[in-house]
Amino acid sequence: MSDKKAPNDIDRHVGSRVRMRRMLIGMSQEKLGEALGLTFQQVQKYEKGTNRISASRLQQIAAALGVTIDYLYGGSDAPEGRGGFDETAVAYEGEVLTADALKLLRVFQRIPDPRMRRKVIEIATLLAAPDAGKAENRSE
Repeated sequence: MSDKKAPNDIDRHVGSRVRMRRMLIGMSQEKLGEALGLTFQQVQKYEKGTNRISASRLQQIAAALGVTIDYLYGGSDAPEGRGGFDETAVAYEGEVLTADALKLLRVFQRIPDPRMRRKVIEIATLLAAPDAGKAENRSE
């Protein structure tokens, strides 16, 4: 029998969206905590899904992060006709959005020229290729 108060997948998903948005705008857990009247540890528990976020607190968090509640559920950027709890979105956040990935995303978004952004993607794709590391071992 499971604990009725234990966070479920939705709690963890919303927490990961809070973390993702906070990191995308370059806000620390301490700053978000200050804006909400919480400690950074409480923010950390929300982000991990350890503690559930009440409706009123969710509204405060959304306002502090400059997004809608729908965004925190994943709905505002979900493809049309799909809900905010799309499994691919959850997998993407958990597997890809590390601190380094978020830094790269922030820098990438500041590149004004779409052609240059495509070139960055091409370079990253080449570097991620399975045989990309072999070039490092060659002497010039």
